[in-house]
Amino acid sequence: MRANGRLNDEIKDFSRRLVDVDGVVKTVYASGSGPAVVLMPEMPGISPDVLRLARWVRDAGLTVYVPSLFGIDGAYPTVEGGQEVVRRACVSAEFRAFAGGGSSPVTAWLRGLARQAHAECGGPGVGAIGLCFTGNFALTMALEPAVIAPVVNHPSLPLDDPAALEISGEDARAVRERVARDGLKVLAYRFDDDRWCTGQRFAAYQALLGDAFDGRVLPASSANSNPPPFFRDVVGSPHSVVTAHLVDEDGHPTLEARNEILAFLVDRLSPSGHSECPDDCP
Repeated sequence: MRANGRLNDEIKDFSRRLVDVDGVVKTVYASGSGPAVVLMPEMPGISPDVLRLARWVRDAGLTVYVPSLFGIDGAYPTVEGGQEVVRRACVSAEFRAFAGGGSSPVTAWLRGLARQAHAECGGPGVGAIGLCFTGNFALTMALEPAVIAPVVNHPSLPLDDPAALEISGEDARAVRERVARDGLKVLAYRFDDDRWCTGQRFAAYQALLGDAFDGRVLPASSANSNPPPFFRDVVGSPHSVVTAHLVDEDGHPTLEARNEILAFLVDRLSPSGHSECPDDCP
């Protein structure tokens, strides 16, 4: 199927599963072998760019699980379709899109998925990658002991407070204790003039996690200048470092960010405890 001159992704190289966590069933796409990584979609859903990242994770020697949380799976991000997905997500009981809402309830389901993925794949633990709307979910998932490699990409929630974090006070304290106790590192990315993920938000992460937070900032000038319409017209600023705004060229800053994320995951999830991912991974 073609949308706006670009192809949707039919997701034929992933197994499609129905995963039950405490009686709540969601569709999950899985592919690969080795330790597990839960890759959560960004707005407005599991786009072809999100699936490209999933394939890179798979090709780095890991098993990637992509849960369907909103939108049409595999769809190219259009303005009209994307705006409708955002409207539905913002009023959904599963998400806390605005300040004061605390942790999104869907993160409990995602922690259950991580437990199941760890049981299936083995290894020392599970990686978690959040993107945009789901960016901070990777941090909240660290309340699950199996999650040992959280990657927080351009977290956009809460939408109405650029200096706040989408997490309850109780969960924030528990995550900080877990990070200190187990020596976890949290890798994070944003563009320097992202209006949805500001320097204030990264400062809030730094205040919560201290040296455990590794926040990396790319120049806006390095963002893909021709992203899908939803990102061009609705998002309106460089935002999605390793998906819609990535430039797939050797040596490009966004591709280097992708390489760093893959190396981080392989390093922490490999049984030997060191990275076997080459500099040009995958």
